[in-house]
Amino acid sequence: MKKITIAIDGYSSCGKSTLAKALAKELQYIYVDSGAMYRGVALYALRKEWVASDGAQVDQIVKHLSEIDISFELNPATKLPELILNEENVESQIRTLDVSNVVSFVASIKEVRHHLVDLQRKFGERGGVVMDGRDIGSVVFPTAELKLFITASPEIRAERRFKELKAKGGNVTLEEVKENLTLRDHLDSTREESPLVQTPDAIVIDNTDLTPQEQLEEALELVGSLNSQF
Repeated sequence: MKKITIAIDGYSSCGKSTLAKALAKELQYIYVDSGAMYRGVALYALRKEWVASDGAQVDQIVKHLSEIDISFELNPATKLPELILNEENVESQIRTLDVSNVVSFVASIKEVRHHLVDLQRKFGERGGVVMDGRDIGSVVFPTAELKLFITASPEIRAERRFKELKAKGGNVTLEEVKENLTLRDHLDSTREESPLVQTPDAIVIDNTDLTPQEQLEEALELVGSLNSQF
């Protein structure tokens, strides 16, 4: 079958990465977590105290972008890629609520987006890639053969994120998670540079009442249907 490009967009904690990882594994494609890349830059800025929950020092972040090396390394146990920031595996650090609270500020910076979009396109220039994020179908891969827009109810998304953070030992409340998701939804959808949008050619999957396996099967059917046209 032809190796296609699959672009997956959607709101925070709606299951984009879960689906993208499973699809890539099933199809033996490359998986690229674009959100992790923005989290990597956010973690770097957080460590340098250039960003806080009320905003970012844009000039400092832009000035030092060339110092931020982002790559992925395959975890031999999970067979999934993990983020490497300047030769340090920071996969666990980028998933904290502290990073979640600032990543939207960093992701709204035009220069950061242009820098990472160029890198993302290099990852997927040969096809056979699954990438998830906020602007994959609209900006990174506007000609992707398959575009999916994943959504779920705000309540379900908050519960999923809360359970994920608690399982990792995070000291958070459900209310804090809800507030964080509400803020990120607003920032992601209204930012001037590459806002989160559902492109007209994207297929919507609402997984509020779906299991991860049911969601995967629905996506695989779409891939199969598309491949039968080639």
